[in-house]
Amino acid sequence: MNLTPAGRHLLYGTLVSDGAVQHDAVLAVAGGRIAYAGPAAGFSPGTAGFGDAPAPELPPGALILPGLVDLHCHGAYGGDFPGGAEAPARRAIDFLHRSGTTTLLASLVTASRESLLHGIALLAGLSEEGLLAGIHLEGPFLAAARCGAQDPDFLRDPDPGLLAELVAAARGTLATMSFAPELSGADGLVPMLAGHGVVPSLGHTDCDDATAAASLRSAAAALRTSSSVRGTRPTVTHLFNGMPPLHHRAPGPVSACLRSAASGEAVLELIADGTHLDPAMVATVFQLAGAANIALVTDSMAAAGLPDGAYSLGRSAVTVSAGVARLDPGGALAGGTATLLDVVRRTVAGGVPLPDAVRSATAVPAAVLGLGAELGSLRGGLRADAVVLNSGLGLYRVMRCGEWLAPLS
Repeated sequence: MNLTPAGRHLLYGTLVSDGAVQHDAVLAVAGGRIAYAGPAAGFSPGTAGFGDAPAPELPPGALILPGLVDLHCHGAYGGDFPGGAEAPARRAIDFLHRSGTTTLLASLVTASRESLLHGIALLAGLSEEGLLAGIHLEGPFLAAARCGAQDPDFLRDPDPGLLAELVAAARGTLATMSFAPELSGADGLVPMLAGHGVVPSLGHTDCDDATAAASLRSAAAALRTSSSVRGTRPTVTHLFNGMPPLHHRAPGPVSACLRSAASGEAVLELIADGTHLDPAMVATVFQLAGAANIALVTDSMAAAGLPDGAYSLGRSAVTVSAGVARLDPGGALAGGTATLLDVVRRTVAGGVPLPDAVRSATAVPAAVLGLGAELGSLRGGLRADAVVLNSGLGLYRVMRCGEWLAPLS
């Protein structure tokens, strides 16, 4: 596999981007940016200045995707972001980049004030290096009744003072925050988050339909009127997980979230790993809400990329058996073990068209972060992040910022 690591590159294959498929196409990269992405017949390497650029032979039927974007990720390859240690965090990021997730938020779970401030400071530094796109706080303003793997000892109602501390520690890198809208003070929390450039994400909630609907409307309005550099739509933290199930006489938050997404007002996170959601439910949500309103996520933890065994999520002990992570002993699901490319594959296997699954793992989450003009698509001028797959969706190679990453071993 003789691929030049930097400079100009020409990749010939099938481009899958922005919900469309372009056969017999070329991706031209120069200076870490996409110079051209489109039909090979409309591109002349010589006249475009790519006459001497390498054009590696890719697998038969090669698919070229934008780099994947994960909004919800707690770690991988033995690295636990909530653990607050730098070396394991860097190891997790490196593994995730090389697995095809070229852009990600690092997610922290509910913890003490001191632990959160420590973790945020570490992840802010890694974000400033360009290794992360920012931080996602999953707590501590969550409902105890739907805490899942969140530590109940540190759950609390929204606290403006604590939020101000967390935002200050993040130095502009706090991108999203999960919250339960029924908690006292949540109504005031939403505009505060939007005002600080943080996307509100409804989740780990026991609220009813009306409360969820009102909160999502408020969050969307607050984002539209803020000067935030992020996107203009709130998200829903892993729909169905961490909330009451949909019931025909007590619909809870799920129905409101589906309506909000279908109207284009919110983006739904789906952990489509085959464990957190049945594939038929994933396909149903795609049909109801549309790929443009869904962000595929992993919720991955330290075991992603590693065998079954004993791991941790923050201060909680986790056992992974048959690829399923649960709090000890045999408790709630404690994150995922799949990569985002695994999630894309399983989404497609469940009946969702490949272009839709790719859109929900690239352009949609990029837009949530306000990065749609920088990454998440294969278009001229964007950052040259690309994932090359074989015809069976097996990973062949990953490019980030115009440079080939070392293959996974």
